[in-house]
Amino acid sequence: MLDQTRKSLFYINYYFQGEPFLHPHFLDLIKAAKKRKIYTATSTNAHFITKEKAREIVESGLDRLIISIDGLTQATYENYRVHGKLEKVIEGTEHLLAAKKEMKSHTPHLIFQFLAVKPNEHEIPEVFMLGKRMGIDEVRIKTAQLYDYKKGNPLMPENEKYSRYKLQSDGTYKLKYALGNHCWRMWSSSVFTWDGQVVPCCFDKDAKHVLGDLKTNSFEEIWRHPRYRAFRNAVLNHREQIDICQNCSEGTKVWA
Repeated sequence: MLDQTRKSLFYINYYFQGEPFLHPHFLDLIKAAKKRKIYTATSTNAHFITKEKAREIVESGLDRLIISIDGLTQATYENYRVHGKLEKVIEGTEHLLAAKKEMKSHTPHLIFQFLAVKPNEHEIPEVFMLGKRMGIDEVRIKTAQLYDYKKGNPLMPENEKYSRYKLQSDGTYKLKYALGNHCWRMWSSSVFTWDGQVVPCCFDKDAKHVLGDLKTNSFEEIWRHPRYRAFRNAVLNHREQIDICQNCSEGTKVWA
């Protein structure tokens, strides 16, 4: 697939709905992309980054690595990251920082991503201090996408600054920003699932809108297929009727 798309592909987000470092050959995918001069980024819970793996990550040439740190105590962290261990996140991050220093590498660019939800919003100032203390390149606060938000949600932050939703006079909530009939993603990117299906974007988390199969057709055939064009037309004419678009962050401020 890299060879099929290399003339127009310059950036790969190597993650979707799972933990990338569970893939035994994940770094081979990074190396293959770097060989073709493609910028690579991924996101991890950092639970599987040992000292040895950290060195391999730096050696692979990975450009950007998002580390999900969604709580600064074990109690707040596991409230969202069920069965997760905050100490593993810190340990994995320390291994990466040490490997970068030892190998005198500027990459990967390390980002602490803190998903703001009600149980952890009080810790937001502290995550910036932790990132600075450890030597993280960047700290980002991300607002959470909530499926059931109209009547409120236990995960919805009290501070509206950290929420994608706003309270209305009738006591219900709605997206802060209106959905327009447009989406740049439909003409600039696609998502490939683990088994070669092509879906329109990362909001199609369950692959409900499969636009083609890379096992049977080339990506160019899929990209230009009437099925893909029909989906784009639907976005341009009645985007609010498409299920995956109804809680989309396109046009919404995602970073707090």
